[in-house]
Amino acid sequence: MERGAGGGMTSSAAAVAARVEELLDRRTAANDRTFEVEAERVARLCHRLAERFARGGRLLAFGASPQARSDARHVAVEFVHPVIVGKRALPAIGIGREGGGLEPQLDLVAEPGDIVIAFGTDEGSKETRGALAAAARRGCLTIAFSAGAGAAWELEPASDDPFVRQELVETCYHVLWELVHVFFEHRGLLEGRQSRRVYDSGASSFLYPFLAEGEHDLEAVVDDVRRSVRMKAEEVGELRAQTLGEGRDRLVAAAAVLRETFGTGGKLLVLGNGGSATDAMDAVADFRAAPQGWPPRPALDLTEDPAILTALANDIGPEALFKRQVIAYGRDGDAVLAISTSGSSANVVEALVEARRRGLRTVALVGYDGGRVETEGLADVAVVTRSEHVPRIQEAQASAYHVLRELVELPAEA
Repeated sequence: MERGAGGGMTSSAAAVAARVEELLDRRTAANDRTFEVEAERVARLCHRLAERFARGGRLLAFGASPQARSDARHVAVEFVHPVIVGKRALPAIGIGREGGGLEPQLDLVAEPGDIVIAFGTDEGSKETRGALAAAARRGCLTIAFSAGAGAAWELEPASDDPFVRQELVETCYHVLWELVHVFFEHRGLLEGRQSRRVYDSGASSFLYPFLAEGEHDLEAVVDDVRRSVRMKAEEVGELRAQTLGEGRDRLVAAAAVLRETFGTGGKLLVLGNGGSATDAMDAVADFRAAPQGWPPRPALDLTEDPAILTALANDIGPEALFKRQVIAYGRDGDAVLAISTSGSSANVVEALVEARRRGLRTVALVGYDGGRVETEGLADVAVVTRSEHVPRIQEAQASAYHVLRELVELPAEA
């Protein structure tokens, strides 16, 4: 943070700090409003999803814009590869444009018992709405995150800011994934009848703090899940405040790094694993084509090409996934943005070490206590989200890279 001669912040630095506070306040208010209104509907939707999954249904997710496609990929990886020990893998497919138009793909792939989530229905895409309608005709359970989209279940984020809306949507689908498992543990409710079975959430009981052994009917379980939804929303609100508050000066410094990179003709290389890979997709989409209409910035997604990733993983090993691409693409004046919930993923560490060796600027968004990235000083700037719960880390990190994107465009004299 820039300081004046007397040690205080300069007027420009104070303005930037005030802007970060404003962006945090905007998110806090929107988060509170959204989940105050939608918590019960999210809980009931968890029940409906569980019914579909229990009968062999799959989750199909899609969107037309690059940002919407990153969410489709994100929700799919969360359901297929649960990061919580003891949770079952659930069938989910992210549908992109590689296979053609969205609507004809849905006509081919969707089955009557499936669940369909459409992202970006508020972006005015006829393609997305057409695909959603095709899924409904097939008998799919349809979900969208905007009112008037034509879905059976429409959850409305309480914000007009495209970045904030997307962050709220991410919390919604993370909570759906986390809490759908409640109803698997109480299978009698999946058949539409009250159950007299004893509820036992087992090793994953920490996910459902209001549930304990006892007899429950559907309404009692839905009420418990509703309260869990509200609690999770409060958790991410607090974590977002920590990330943007404690990390404010680091975000400002990271924005200065990226502004200099772009100003001198450099590009940004972005990387991450799993859900963080989809965050890399989203961050690159925002730098290339921000929905706010900011100037496009050159950025490469190192998670994008499955042929490169599988070749490197098969022939060398997963530790080389990003390092080799940094070697191939990194040039003098470029920067790397690494996103990691643990801060210690081997391929992220290797990429940052290689970037440093080549003189590239490095920025990292990391969870837990910062992991190796923080303790070993592997990034020029590291923003730490202090949690060990992966979904909440990712939601707060989405806020961090969205704020970072905005700060890059903030005039230096602001």
